[in-house]
Amino acid sequence: MQKIRLGMVGGGQGAFIGAVHRAAAGLDGQYDLVAGAFSRNPENNLATANQLCISEDRAYSSWEALIEGELKLPEEQRVQAIAVVTPNHLHVPVTKAALEAGFNVFCEKPLAINLEEAQSLESVLADSGALLGLAHTYIGYPMVWQARHLVATGELGTIRKVYVEYPQGWLSNNLEADDNKQASWRTDPAQSGGSGCMGDIGTHAFNMAEFVTGSKVTHLCADLHTHIPGRRLDDDGAAFLKFDNNASGVLIASQVAAGEENGLKIRVYGDKGGLEWFQMRPDSLIVRSLDKPMTILRGGQGQPGLCEEALKRCRIPVGHPEGYLEAMGNLYTLFAQAIRSGQQGAADGVPGLAEGLRGMAFIATMLESQNSDQKWTALTL
Repeated sequence: MQKIRLGMVGGGQGAFIGAVHRAAAGLDGQYDLVAGAFSRNPENNLATANQLCISEDRAYSSWEALIEGELKLPEEQRVQAIAVVTPNHLHVPVTKAALEAGFNVFCEKPLAINLEEAQSLESVLADSGALLGLAHTYIGYPMVWQARHLVATGELGTIRKVYVEYPQGWLSNNLEADDNKQASWRTDPAQSGGSGCMGDIGTHAFNMAEFVTGSKVTHLCADLHTHIPGRRLDDDGAAFLKFDNNASGVLIASQVAAGEENGLKIRVYGDKGGLEWFQMRPDSLIVRSLDKPMTILRGGQGQPGLCEEALKRCRIPVGHPEGYLEAMGNLYTLFAQAIRSGQQGAADGVPGLAEGLRGMAFIATMLESQNSDQKWTALTL
């Protein structure tokens, strides 16, 4: 069995998420990064390739050149998958071209800059025979799968209430005015899309709520804000939610919650009990009951009381923390297994086009609700 040959678009020196993807892809030894178009800046592109020990003839000047150049190589040499780690406005153009060329794609989220653009990938993916994975990284955590298992098996009873929040504080000042690269593109509608905070981290909270509960949001009532003068996109917001199982919920996301780090948290309550998971303590899952003491389930290899899906995502014994890189590493490893087994469309255990479309529908509905006087706006897809 050989490693999956991986190419990357974006992620040059100075970019946060490219390094994360490379570390995650390498965690289980499933991939060999052999090509890339890392930066539009020729010096950065070449320096990144040299740093990663990639041949200069496969350090392409553009994503178009990467696809064209790889197709010229013998099939046993060309990349088998392409990681897309660019700003949002390039996700669909790169993904579409890569799928049409027959390459599997693992793309950053959100999937696109609007729902219509994302929907254009449906027929392309169906015709390609390839795979599309989406980097909803937090779905890679073992205890998130344990939480989903407890809901699905009725441990909490009939689900009544869902609270999901994602507070950050890094955009509490006008960083984009100081030419901060990350802040600049994330607050630029041309590169980020119609929403800032909700597109960037609200989609993670939304995806988490639907994944853990196994239910779909049908209606929402949104309240979006832009607190920094001159900022062009929302940096804070909330929504009331209605689910298709009659549960109600609240979603909060903010990037101006001063002092907060990366506080993604979900709480789910049924008529028998509840659970709580916090991304900054990802190995623990709090489980509450009406008639029993509160318990804390802990992740780790061979840990009793965990479901099969949680256990297969644990790498090391309990007490050795596993975090963000390991969570994304789980997605990459499952994606590699899907490539080898010949899966098409979506990879088992990996968010894909369906989740990407739901995320884009969430953003579109949040914006529609914000601009409406109606209390509830339907989320349809």
